[in-house]
Amino acid sequence: MFNIPEQFSSVAKANLEAQLSLITSLTTKAFESMEKVVDLNLNVAKASLEDSSIAAKQLLSAKDPQEFFSLSAAQAQPTAAKAIAYGRHLAGIATSAQAELTRATEEQIAEAGRKVSALVEDASKNAPAGSENVIAIVKSAIGNANAGYEQFTRSTKQAVEVMEANMNSAVSQFTQAAEKTANRARK
Repeated sequence: MFNIPEQFSSVAKANLEAQLSLITSLTTKAFESMEKVVDLNLNVAKASLEDSSIAAKQLLSAKDPQEFFSLSAAQAQPTAAKAIAYGRHLAGIATSAQAELTRATEEQIAEAGRKVSALVEDASKNAPAGSENVIAIVKSAIGNANAGYEQFTRSTKQAVEVMEANMNSAVSQFTQAAEKTANRARK
């Protein structure tokens, strides 16, 4: 006896529930990441305000232009170091969020793939004679979709790795430039 409609209905319901769960999970992760970014920005703004106030007081207390420029140069290096630390922290938040979102999505897609494959296998066992070609086409389509997803996942991971490497390189170059500027200002 065929109970294919009930199987599809059951799978569709389970798939919908899984998608809602995924959306909830991804939304929660995104909000957690945004909360971290907001906290970071608030802390940086607060520290920057305090540092600016202290720096202004120091500059206003300079007795001559040479002392003024010396103080300005001395303040440049900590400011650059803080900017670098901010960039690294922000990159860490972004990388962590991307990893969490990728992991949750991969788990969900893998589970959905398993369910669809199980449904197709079950349907093929109960299929009437002569439907082997249709079952083979469906299995081929599922295999192609899975292969396409895997290629997309690999490409995305490579793009993220390149982006992280470029960002690390930019931070490194900025650090070197800031150190050179601070060294020149001290001389």
